[in-house]
Amino acid sequence: MILAFFKPPKSFPSPYLALRTDDKGLVSLDFVTQAPSTPKPDILMQAVLEALEGYFSGGLKNFDLPLSLEGSPFEKQVWHALQNIPYAQTRTYQEIAHAINKPKAYRAVGNANHNNPCPIVIPCHRVVLKNGALGGYGGGVAIKAWLLEHEKKVLEQ
Repeated sequence: MILAFFKPPKSFPSPYLALRTDDKGLVSLDFVTQAPSTPKPDILMQAVLEALEGYFSGGLKNFDLPLSLEGSPFEKQVWHALQNIPYAQTRTYQEIAHAINKPKAYRAVGNANHNNPCPIVIPCHRVVLKNGALGGYGGGVAIKAWLLEHEKKVLEQ
């Protein structure tokens, strides 16, 4: 397993993103407050770092990275549906439940969202409550709001 850290823009509410890859793809992305020194990234990790740089600079709207996800078949189905939410748009938990043909499973969709190991890359920040409120986010609501505002600003440029 390879570990690296990414420093988002200063305006981002978390100072670092901790990234883990294995030989198949990105395993996880976590919000952290400090980054110890890490070895030079391998080719896969370098691709992840470049993709995040592209996203935060506004040049990349869709991630196309290999992922190595551990989760239930249902969680993986939800995570795949999240990747289909267009950049700078939102969907409700209920809309995701309908998209995966499990219309009554919106609470389970929320749990799968919570268990998303690769936020930002798998854009769970684009899922909101039925009333349009942001709801929760593993990295905190401030990060979710920042990500949605960032995407909106990029489209307005």
